Amino acid sequence: MVRLSLVNLYLHGFTHPRVEEYDTLTQDDKWNEVADVILANPPFMSPKGGIKPHKRFTVQASRSEVLFVDYMAEHLTTTGRAAIVVPEGIIFQSGTAYKALRKMLVDTSLVAVVSLPAGVFNPYSGVKTSILILDKRVHKQTDKVLFVKVQNDGFNLGAQRRAVVDSHLPEATRLLRSWMTAPDKFEGDGVMAQAVERSRIGASGDFNLSGERYITTAFAHTQYEVVRIADVCDVNPRKSELDALPPATRVSFVPMKDLAEDSSDFTPQEERALDEVRQGAYTAFRDGDVLVAKVTPCFENGKAGVARKLLNGVGFGSSEYYVLRPSERLLPELLYHFITSQNFRAIATPAMTGTGGLQRVPKSVVEEFQIPLPPLEVQHQIVAEIEGYQKIIDGARQVLDNYKPHIVVSPDWPVVQVGDVATIRSGGTPDRSNDAYWGGTIPWIKTGQIDFGVIQSAEEFITPAGMENSAARMFPAGTILMAMYGQGVTRGRVAILGIDATTNQACAAIEVTSASTDRDFLYWSLAGKYQELRAISESRGGNQSNLNSQLIRDVKIPLPNLETQRTIVTEIEEEQVLVAANRELIRRMEAKVKCAIDRVWSAS
Repeated sequence: MVRLSLVNLYLHGFTHPRVEEYDTLTQDDKWNEVADVILANPPFMSPKGGIKPHKRFTVQASRSEVLFVDYMAEHLTTTGRAAIVVPEGIIFQSGTAYKALRKMLVDTSLVAVVSLPAGVFNPYSGVKTSILILDKRVHKQTDKVLFVKVQNDGFNLGAQRRAVVDSHLPEATRLLRSWMTAPDKFEGDGVMAQAVERSRIGASGDFNLSGERYITTAFAHTQYEVVRIADVCDVNPRKSELDALPPATRVSFVPMKDLAEDSSDFTPQEERALDEVRQGAYTAFRDGDVLVAKVTPCFENGKAGVARKLLNGVGFGSSEYYVLRPSERLLPELLYHFITSQNFRAIATPAMTGTGGLQRVPKSVVEEFQIPLPPLEVQHQIVAEIEGYQKIIDGARQVLDNYKPHIVVSPDWPVVQVGDVATIRSGGTPDRSNDAYWGGTIPWIKTGQIDFGVIQSAEEFITPAGMENSAARMFPAGTILMAMYGQGVTRGRVAILGIDATTNQACAAIEVTSASTDRDFLYWSLAGKYQELRAISESRGGNQSNLNSQLIRDVKIPLPNLETQRTIVTEIEEEQVLVAANRELIRRMEAKVKCAIDRVWSAS
């Protein structure tokens, strides 16, 4: 490790690097040495059996991350500065040592916290990290701490860390330099960067360093009173209020999947005994409460609803809900539209904390979010208007959900196998580790894009070298694609290529070879066999549950004469026009719902 450190320093311009091997945490021989500048990404794994540190640390702890940060903060000169990469636990863990460390930092030297996206250290670690910036000189010039949130560091967050556009680092660097140069003149944007008073950070006693906790959403409204959610709602009411109910009371149970997406309606399907769920890690709610998912991806998908028709008026559900119980001043239905609006998402999404796929909206962001509060009479009018639009949306969605193209089969039609009238081939994936194969101009299609429609563009592109050195091959526009692999509902879906494109190995490319077969008739025949194809694949079980080229070749379809095929296709295409009209109706009604909410938000 020492040799690696020496080489690293030399390559970074230190012609005479000096590295001393020394146990900082258990030995105090060098305790009196101080530094002007400390740059560190220290190891934060505590060894098995823990650490037995010496007694000179200000913060008494046994965790390496706490002790390392304590050591660096205490060993700066009176004008010293430091930048330390820390795991997310340092930022918000509630343990006594963590809180004591944060208090010491805020009181003595902390001037900025830079939140980094989870995955910046991939492929070595996906741990969410932040950078603590300490500066004794700047600390004396201001009573605030700057919080900066970087969501894009110029690379994607996968194992390969490929370059992407719109990096936040240049703007984050500019903001930090502006802050460090003249904190008294600094102007943040309130989203990527904002300065927060140290007194506010310490007000709750935990000295939480999650910048999202302190995002302000203040706005003025010339017509209605403006209130915080916490002023008119009880957020996550205590389960103890149900203690008076008999243990055997039957109550509704609402798992996350039962919440609708972008609709306030949901119907409780399950019931449990109160004593079965009261002691578990569940959220409790009552009729009239508003539920909203706080965790990815459910929050982004709009999982929320107003609790109605609960058994005995009581429900339990996922601990990943926030339960908002509005006061008599606010209608639950209007609160639902506020908390699922783009206005809230614009604040909540950047504020989410946690790692990768388990990021959550902090409770404080919900409580501090400000909303206009019209008189109850006006609220009733707004809700009635929206409910009228919603009924139209629900009716149109019923059409979309229930319509399936159907071919009425005559018993005298001959039956053929797909392999008799078409060729089935698949593509391939160029080596992901070879940058020369990716980022070209050749469209490369994946199964996720196959969804009963026409594919007009690709999400990824490969180079000629990538195609030549892999099983990827070009298929012409008009080729039918079928997803052979895929989680959830993907496997078995079909689509038509609207462009010349290559595909990965999970896509079956079906090209008609028979003059007696209409391409669109074959497409709709395969689309109508979606459930059958899924049943075929799932019956294989285990790791063999995917489709393959031979299974697709063996699929049987009735095949009337060419004229009949084209007549059937024409009828289906006419039905598709009506289906598209319902989609457009939904879009228009959703726009009207948005306008109704926007009128409430408008300050004019």
